[in-house]
Amino acid sequence: LFDCTCEATSGHARALSYETTHGTFRTPMFMPVGTSATVKGVTTDQLRELGAQVVLANTYHLAMRPGAD
Repeated sequence: LFDCTCEATSGHARALSYETTHGTFRTPMFMPVGTSATVKGVTTDQLRELGAQVVLANTYHLAMRPGAD
């Protein structure tokens, strides 16, 4: 599924690099959460400006209430 490489350690801090079939991302990072599959309060352009590498999209709510919304 993915490969994880530890790039740096300092005390309790960790800097990691994850390589997936969809691309590579590094930690620590800002990861916005998309409840009901949509990030609220910011535009797509703002997400790009913030440098978001990953969006955690929670689709559980969509499965519980299917429909056009």
